[in-house]
Amino acid sequence: MVLALVMAGCKKDEPSQVVSMPISVCLSADDVVSARNAAPIRRAIGDPGTTEKYLFPHHLYFIVMRQTGPTTWTVWTQEHRTLKDGDWIPGRYGWTLPTVGDSIYRYDAEITMLLTSSDKFVGHVYAIASAEELTFNKSLDAISSMSDVLNLTFSTASDAIQENLQHIYTSPYNLEQDGAYYGSFDSKHQRVPRIDMLLYHVAAKVDIKWSVDEEKRINKTDPSEAIRLTYMKACNLFDGYAYCFRPMRNELPAKLTSGYDLTNIVTADDEGLWWEGRSYFYTIPYVVTGEAVEGKVYFPLQMKMETNSSGKYYLPTLNLKVDTTAVFVPWMRAMFNINTKLEDKSETIPIDL
Repeated sequence: MVLALVMAGCKKDEPSQVVSMPISVCLSADDVVSARNAAPIRRAIGDPGTTEKYLFPHHLYFIVMRQTGPTTWTVWTQEHRTLKDGDWIPGRYGWTLPTVGDSIYRYDAEITMLLTSSDKFVGHVYAIASAEELTFNKSLDAISSMSDVLNLTFSTASDAIQENLQHIYTSPYNLEQDGAYYGSFDSKHQRVPRIDMLLYHVAAKVDIKWSVDEEKRINKTDPSEAIRLTYMKACNLFDGYAYCFRPMRNELPAKLTSGYDLTNIVTADDEGLWWEGRSYFYTIPYVVTGEAVEGKVYFPLQMKMETNSSGKYYLPTLNLKVDTTAVFVPWMRAMFNINTKLEDKSETIPIDL
């Protein structure tokens, strides 16, 4: 009995040491060479077949969780880092996700942890990267459980965030590799493991094309019957707190009472867009309350059709039925074929994905 007590005492007094776990945070890139003197051209899952210019994230947030029991977790560390453009290094993704060989921008960091020489541990790393500083529903240093992590949200209410939604990337909680969360690590094979993870968009892209039938653009018999599109804006977009790591699980009440209005897509001054055009914007997808397993993602657009000097409004709701357990936010394309004048009414138009 005395021997057992002595052994237990030695283990309790075992000295701890601070170790650094290397981590590489990666963002997909189409052409790293083109970004030498400008913002990079990047792509991400959710934007197939497109190349766009995105800003480098200047704010990086880490949350490291440690498993303390079969179903229990505790916070190991959390951190907010401020970065510069030059902190992102061009390269190729060389690890174990299906994107091996793809062009990336990479930020290399180290996360410090306090360990004893006998520590065995399993952990998760969650990461958020954003061009703008984020406001969370719970401060990072107040997080104490895995539930806190999965329910962490950021505010989308400011103009700066709405205008930069396409520059926010996170690690989706349900992206798995070999049956486990892809940001997992353990000390079974390495004293100090390393993490290499890609981050993905939290905002969905809505790509809109519109065209007025050529025969309707000019009505020689009755010019007042000619159709032209003089007004379009995205309205009632998600305005509130959006999930960081569960981008397909945001919810709003079934009936919106308010929402963020995007800058007009088409105005009466845009004569070149009266009959046809294309535009896109990013927004947070959301499902109707009560349809959290499989629901509809909503992207309302308010449009005004004008004949001569008078116009009619209608509010089509662009719906796409989405399995909200999907890992990545969708890239959605909608095509409006306008061939008749519109009356005051509400109408649902499905998105053609």
